[in-house]
Amino acid sequence: MAIASGPPSHLGNLTFHGPLSEARAARIVLRLAAVSPSTILDIGCGWGELLLRVLESVPGSTGVGLDINAEDLDRGRDLAKERGLASRVEFSEESAFGTARGPADAVLCLGAGQALVDPGQPYDPSVVLHELRRLVRPGGLVVLGEGFWDCAPTDEELAAMWPGARADDHPRLGALVDLAVEAGFRPAWIESASRDEWEEFESGYRFNTELWLARNPDHPLAAETRERVDRQRSSWAHGYRNVLGMAYLTLVPVTRT
Repeated sequence: MAIASGPPSHLGNLTFHGPLSEARAARIVLRLAAVSPSTILDIGCGWGELLLRVLESVPGSTGVGLDINAEDLDRGRDLAKERGLASRVEFSEESAFGTARGPADAVLCLGAGQALVDPGQPYDPSVVLHELRRLVRPGGLVVLGEGFWDCAPTDEELAAMWPGARADDHPRLGALVDLAVEAGFRPAWIESASRDEWEEFESGYRFNTELWLARNPDHPLAAETRERVDRQRSSWAHGYRNVLGMAYLTLVPVTRT
């Protein structure tokens, strides 16, 4: 009997790689399109779904997406071809740390701030915000998707999260916005992912893999896959659910004199 193929991509069932609904994405795209950016830079773009939607909404604009995941970038290139955008967007497999790709009229960084921080140093959203300020042109816009604590995590919740999770891993929302102001921005729009968006993302992240596990419990890769998926689901359900928030900040750089 033939052995079933391996587990599917855990991202294949997602439109966006984060807790972002179609409705919220459409509003973000409208705000970006209103300033008619000629150039868009997407940091940690994945397959660049939001980048592509901005390009569709702003005729003649061009975009660059940076990521280090070749599989995601290939998916982005395929999507660009399907939508007739291949000549207007570049998906590049490269680190964004210290990038010279900017400045751009619009900069996207959705849940990918770590790409702008020295990997040898602790994660610091202030560093992320100062880098984004460097990468955006005067009069442009930045859309930052950044984690924050919606409420203070308990020791039990922290223990259930990712390895080494600490109470100072994220700021509260107000403190995050203050960091944006200190970095040279005005926060034009402040919003955060809803519970529905989180649940859609978390379930969608695992959906295809859970179906595969249920249908292939004895596959040679099942034990390893099951352990990974169970660990990730538990970290959400027992750890950061209703504790970790995702802020979407639309930021305007203050004009420097």
